[in-house]
Amino acid sequence: MTSRRAVFWLAGALAVATIAAMVLRGGERRPAGRVQGALAVTSALGGDAAGFARAERPREFAFPADHGPHPDYRTEWWYYTGNLSGPDGRHLGFQLTFFRIALSAAPAPRQSAWGASQVYLAHFALTNTRATRFQAWSRTARGALGLAGAEGQPFRVWVDDWSAEGEGPDGLPMRLRAAAGDVAIDLALDGGKPVVLQGERGLSRKGGEPGNASFYYSLTRMPARGQVRLGGEIVPVAGLAWMDREWSTSALGPDVVGWDWFALQLDDARDLMYYRLRRRDGTADPWSGGSLVDAAGGVRPLARDDVRVEPRGAWTSPRSGVRYPSGWRMTVPSADLVLDIAPRLADQELDVGTRYWEGAVAARGTAGGRAVAGHGYVELVGYGEDVAAATEGAAPGVDNPR
Repeated sequence: MTSRRAVFWLAGALAVATIAAMVLRGGERRPAGRVQGALAVTSALGGDAAGFARAERPREFAFPADHGPHPDYRTEWWYYTGNLSGPDGRHLGFQLTFFRIALSAAPAPRQSAWGASQVYLAHFALTNTRATRFQAWSRTARGALGLAGAEGQPFRVWVDDWSAEGEGPDGLPMRLRAAAGDVAIDLALDGGKPVVLQGERGLSRKGGEPGNASFYYSLTRMPARGQVRLGGEIVPVAGLAWMDREWSTSALGPDVVGWDWFALQLDDARDLMYYRLRRRDGTADPWSGGSLVDAAGGVRPLARDDVRVEPRGAWTSPRSGVRYPSGWRMTVPSADLVLDIAPRLADQELDVGTRYWEGAVAARGTAGGRAVAGHGYVELVGYGEDVAAATEGAAPGVDNPR
């Protein structure tokens, strides 16, 4: 992220280091479940990118085919977040994300049916605001024997029994299903606004080097409906979701240590995405950016200097000890937009093989002098890793921040 991510590319990175060894063993299956450990996102993805395709110039997008996989590129993800309401007014936020990571550009033939050249990772999280409860899980599987995979027509991506799939010939609506612990989601997401091609007609540049970019599109306002299971209770829900899609091969620059990604749906029918790539000295990288989408789906690109983000507070995780910003003022002068953004819960930190903060937020402010409100998601990656990265020297970069 970023939308979100602008290349989030967040978890694509951690998956290689977390499970490559498991996949390469070929005959052994590691059960799905929580991935233990805490990898630095900004140093998890290394290896040789030679032989993979690179995002170098704008391309034509075709749907539903581009909802499916792009195996010529090293990393890609399908990113879903959303804010939902029950009939009693309770708020629930969800995240369901799938990542595909290629282990080599030209995989060698394997004699074992367990062997695979693609690895899949998924994150699932639920924010239960009324209960002040946040839960998150991760699953990993090799792209073999039907354990995990992605298809374009019909659209489907899955890891074990977590899945997103298109239920119509155009890939819409998209059906999301995931269950873990005592919670589960079963949601249908309609298209809403037209597809937003982020960056330059879908080419989202992350640096000045040729190919240092991703192909990136978003569905920024997807009407969502379905049900959430909370223990023994089934809650019918409705709300809005956001989908981000990116695929790429290139890495972030060596001075980028993380990113802050914002995706907001405002009650004046506009949608705002902005990602701030953080450099080692704390400044925003020049390739930070985003987009403002109007009610009809028209897109205004946003460069780094078009948006100001000021942290308004901080929260320290009692588990990891990592200190994250918590609450922000976002200003877009060209749109006469000022927003105060607050987390629904302070603690929405995921510890699922890597640590990062991603959670539901609410926004209030003014647009053209009139009151405006909204909700969305924020992702904070790389906090607590800056010192480690600096002492490690020239660590490899992450494939695109989400």
